[in-house]
Order: sequence, then C-alpha cells, then structure tokens
Amino acid sequence: MTSGFLYGAIAFWLAAWAINEWLVRIRTKDHTLQRIIRLAVPLLFGTSILVLWEGIVRGFNIPSVLLPPPSMIWTRLINSLPTLWADFRQTFLKSVITGYIMGCGLGFLVAIAIDRSPFLQKGLLPLGNFVSALPVVGVAPIMVMWFGFDWQSKVAVVVIMTFFPMLVNTVSGLAAASSMEKDLMRTYAASWFQTLIKLRLPAAWPFIFNALKINSTLALIGAIVAEFFGTPIVGMGFRISTEVGRMNVDMVWAEIAVAAVAGSAFYGIVALVERAVTFWHPSVRGGQTS
Repeated sequence: MTSGFLYGAIAFWLAAWAINEWLVRIRTKDHTLQRIIRLAVPLLFGTSILVLWEGIVRGFNIPSVLLPPPSMIWTRLINSLPTLWADFRQTFLKSVITGYIMGCGLGFLVAIAIDRSPFLQKGLLPLGNFVSALPVVGVAPIMVMWFGFDWQSKVAVVVIMTFFPMLVNTVSGLAAASSMEKDLMRTYAASWFQTLIKLRLPAAWPFIFNALKINSTLALIGAIVAEFFGTPIVGMGFRISTEVGRMNVDMVWAEIAVAAVAGSAFYGIVALVERAVTFWHPSVRGGQTS
C-alpha cells in the first residue's frame, strides 16, 4: 500500500468538504456571487471525489482492470478522441436526438388527441402504462430484428422509451387547469382551441418539461443498451461491450464519461429552455428549477 497517495487524497477531500460547508452557509444578496457559489460547490465536490478515487486506487494498488484511476481514464480519453467522437455521433446525434424528437413529439400529439376522446383516455392510457413497463433488454432485440442493425433500430427503442412518459405527463398537465379557469374561458366564448393555447397548454408546460427532462436521460440509456444487441462497429454501447471483453476497462470508463457529460449537458439544455418558457412558474421565480 502506498500511504502517501491515500493520505494526501483523504486530506484534500476533507479540506474540500470543509470549504463546501463554509460556502453553502454564505448568505448574500449579490446574484453574481450566488451563481459562483452554486457552480463552485458541485465543482469542488466532484474534484474531491476524483482526487479521492485516484488516491484510493494508487494507495491500495488496485489493478486497473478492476478500477482504473481517473488519470488513466483521462489519458485514454485524450488519446481516443476520434473513436469517441465517432461513437458519440452514432449513438447520441443519430439515435438519441432523432428518437427523442420523434418519441416526445408523437407523445405530445397523441396526448392532445386523447384529451378530445374519452374512449382513448380509458383505452390507451392503461396500455401506455403497460408498455412503459416493458424492459428495454426485451424490446431492443425485437427492434433490431425489425429495423436492422444500424441506428434506425436504436431510434425505435428510444421512441418507445420516450413516448409514454411524454404522453402521460402531457395528459396530466392538460387536466391541471382548474374548473374555475375553464369556466372563465367559456364566459369569454373561447373555443376549444383557444382554451388549449391560452390556458391549458401554459398550465401543462411544467408537466411537459418534466417529461422532457426525464426522457433526456431515458433516451441515452435506451440507445446505449440497444447497441448491445446488434450494431455496426461503432457506437457507445458497442464500444463498451467489446472493450469489456478485451479487458480495456479504461476505454469503457472513457465512454461512460462521455455519455455522462452528454446526458448531463442535454438535461441542462432542456432545463434552461424550461426556465425561459415557464418563467412565470413559482419555482422559476424563486430561482429554482425542479
């Protein structure tokens, strides 16, 4: 055991913890300083976790095939940028984005149709809850058989995973407007479409964006898992499955890091759009986003 690495990492982690405890207790009305603190706390905490990880691996001489240190993962990531970019383009830009747009868009449109039909409300929603519970490891091979080994079959998996969360949340959101608000629209002789645009959709936006944020992570998970069941020689899921077999665990972690950054950035973009669209919502006015 190399105690120097371990003790140094523990000391850094404890110091970072103490600094974070001090930062979160700062009370200020300066909005710029508040933003800096909100960014500094998770950044410092994440850095301390990486340093502790590095210290534990090197301090206990853990084999890299079991758990590579962050420095080794970073080196592999830098040296494999062309491969990682090709995998990112295949999985995220082709499969995730396309399936996300199609699944969320279709779920939204079907929710509007369901809102007009009591029959569909009672018939399709229970079916939607059933389909949403299907395991992706069972759906993915079927989609590969239907749509082939390329990215189109992964898009189909993503559509299935994102369609029903959007459907259920949009239907719930459209029902969020109160009876008094609907009665007020009727007194103005508003049509169904006018009521939808001016009352019910604004009331449903928090529900819709909740589904969009949930789907931003589900889409990436679904696409990566689907690639385990057949894909061209490119893609995040393909790379993870093949490199595990070759015992190149540092490459596996590099792919995981790219997927985590891409998924977090995607979620963050959706959250920023939510803040701009639902600026009137109490959580946004209070400086928080769910």
